[in-house]
Amino acid sequence: MRAVVQRVSRARVTVNEDVTGEIGLGLLVLLGIAQDDTETDAAYLAEKISGLRIFEDGQGKMNRSVQDAGGSVLAVSQFTLYGDVRRGKRPSFDAAAPP
Repeated sequence: MRAVVQRVSRARVTVNEDVTGEIGLGLLVLLGIAQDDTETDAAYLAEKISGLRIFEDGQGKMNRSVQDAGGSVLAVSQFTLYGDVRRGKRPSFDAAAPP
């Protein structure tokens, strides 16, 4: 699994002008899943991301997790994180899990 994690004040995903996901304060996670990833991998990554201390505490230090901050997580499937461009000009997505 590969994840790009971004701290946000708000985030929204729309598909054909319909809102399919929306959060206020929290984390936007672009998540790529490989063919050989397991539920154990998913549990590990979820625990790791939810525990990241990237929110400011009362003293302005990055010392709080999204849970501590009372935030949410919006996870967006992003198979392109497994794009392989080592050969040629067309990316290969063979390592990405099927939809």
